[in-house]
Amino acid sequence: MKEIVIDGKKILPGEHAQINALIARLPTRTPINIPIFVARAKKDGPTLLVMAGMHGDETNGIEILRRFIASKAYMPKVGAVIAIPIFNVYGFINNSRALPDGKDLNRSFPGSKTGSLASRIAHFMTTEILPQIDFGLDFHTGGASRTNYPQIRAAFELKNEMELAQAFAAPILMKSPFLEKSFRKTAAKSGKPILVFEGGETLRLRKQAVDAGYNGILRVMHYLKMREDSPAANEKPIFIIESVWLRAKYAGMFHLSVRNGSRIEKKQVIGYITGPYGQFEHKIVAPHAGIIIGLNNFPVINMGDALVHIGIEKKEA
Repeated sequence: MKEIVIDGKKILPGEHAQINALIARLPTRTPINIPIFVARAKKDGPTLLVMAGMHGDETNGIEILRRFIASKAYMPKVGAVIAIPIFNVYGFINNSRALPDGKDLNRSFPGSKTGSLASRIAHFMTTEILPQIDFGLDFHTGGASRTNYPQIRAAFELKNEMELAQAFAAPILMKSPFLEKSFRKTAAKSGKPILVFEGGETLRLRKQAVDAGYNGILRVMHYLKMREDSPAANEKPIFIIESVWLRAKYAGMFHLSVRNGSRIEKKQVIGYITGPYGQFEHKIVAPHAGIIIGLNNFPVINMGDALVHIGIEKKEA
């Protein structure tokens, strides 16, 4: 059986533990620990990483993992689970995406032991966690005032990612390239498939997104034979091969006429931009058919602001 050792602590088969990994200190010398939950079955098998809070304000993913741990679902029948509900503790405390150095943790990989704060935390993940896993699920949400319809992102050209993504069975399966210096790309270079889940909005819990993420973990564990059962998917995932953000041509007040996740037709009126004094109204017309996979919830907009994220569906041959 392979060893699992994190922050100097060995987890043996049949054991489960919470490891509080010291990764930094505040200027007051108060320690900053990352709680890591590890559960190993007595029977050997794959090791699955599930993590959230790479960006501290993305609370839907944190709630997904809270439910996952509280329900004891993270304890597998086969293999091992490493669960990290809040990777960016600094960001979570400050309701912030970034770290105190202003850097995006998910653009700091593979990191450096002697680099910036973001680089050092990324280095911990790259050296302490990544070598011990076989698969991973990384939970995110839309940015400030933007909400994402529940979706799993994968590289369509990679068989192992696609099989894992289809097992997760989110409503949307979106083709996604690797981003430079991201955790997902660093893991891919080591042959470790990491899927990114997007659902909901920062600092706002969405039950639909939380349910989709939680059930997706259970389905992936069932696919990997780590548990005996899993929730059935309500529908087949929709494959999105490309997407575009529809941007505002005018400034004003934004009114959306369609729901997130709905299908739209080319030239369909999907919303309006109005002036605050009742003297201006502009129709927002869909430039092509597609599915709304994300939208801006903020009503006051400027020219060029992203309004609606439209996904283009892959048609069956």
